Amino acid sequence: MRISLSIIFFSIFTTAFPQQQADSLKTKLKTTATVSLNSNGIASIPAFSLGKPAIIASLSLVKNRFSYDPTLSYGLDLRPWVIDNWLHYLLIRKPLFELTAGFDVSAFGSRHVYSEGSAWEEQRYFTSSISGVFRIFSKSKLTLAYWNDRGQEKESLLGNYFDIEGSRSDFRIGKNVLLSAGLQVFYIDYTGLNDGLFVSPKISTSVKNIPFSVFFQAIQALESDISPFPGFRWNIGVGYTL
Repeated sequence: MRISLSIIFFSIFTTAFPQQQADSLKTKLKTTATVSLNSNGIASIPAFSLGKPAIIASLSLVKNRFSYDPTLSYGLDLRPWVIDNWLHYLLIRKPLFELTAGFDVSAFGSRHVYSEGSAWEEQRYFTSSISGVFRIFSKSKLTLAYWNDRGQEKESLLGNYFDIEGSRSDFRIGKNVLLSAGLQVFYIDYTGLNDGLFVSPKISTSVKNIPFSVFFQAIQALESDISPFPGFRWNIGVGYTL
């Protein structure tokens, strides 16, 4: 699936599903969308980043146990950088635990430099995932996730991604300021010299009943055979939730 097709699918789902929700009382969809401006675009696997400002739009359409969660990521030059088309199914739903399986058809764009010049190229990926969420308290949770990535071009990567993340939402600072925080530790194991253990703290703040938020994320490699060794990276951004 090429990037152009992903954009078409994203547009169709964005416009069609809210209309379907209004037209049919039997169809109950939960729809949320977020658009953010980022100082340094961070990919769905945080070890990979754009390295420059990016605009990221995320949509989530949930009905019963199914959800469709596409994401469009663009550089400020309007070149598509990462496009995800996640389809998730909730296998287990309990008050304190959820288990979800997913499949993603994605495209990743990057600039490749050759002796005669450079060119913007796209690589397609098929990704399968399994993730579990443990709800420790009403606003705290622990998430464990595993992804298997299969690049479809000869030069693209194959490998595994393991992730553990603890997070807490809606700390209250005074009456109106809300704060969310999380700490993510993940390991990537990809073909070639693309392995590493990383840590990534995240923090987000917003004002009650206002759809804007400000967030910060840092990424630090603890151990890696990637050359050059991944340095400290950070991203700050502003998000708007529809």
